Amino acid sequence: MSTSSPSPKIFRGVPVASSDEGLYPISVVTELTGIGAHTLRGYERAGLLRPARSEGGMRRYSRDDLAVIRRAAQLAGEGVNLAGIRQILRLEAELGRLRARMRDGKAGGGAA
Repeated sequence: MSTSSPSPKIFRGVPVASSDEGLYPISVVTELTGIGAHTLRGYERAGLLRPARSEGGMRRYSRDDLAVIRRAAQLAGEGVNLAGIRQILRLEAELGRLRARMRDGKAGGGAA
């Protein structure tokens, strides 16, 4: 039994990419999310996400990007503007990092 290198996750015989790996072209993302390409490019211009690029310069969105897109669309639907969405996403990401640190026991228990 060799453990020299980690093997990729396999689902039904197909390698599964990590959640931050750019896989989906913009046409697929519009189908998966129901959000138009113009809006997706606007989210990118507003700094809400930064999709990977192929060698030819095509946008490649990851599963993490899809989650951000869906959350941004939800907030926009509630009337939040792009600046507000950017702040909310930043704060939610920070909260997630802090929760992960606490869960992993890396947050110091003593006073500073």
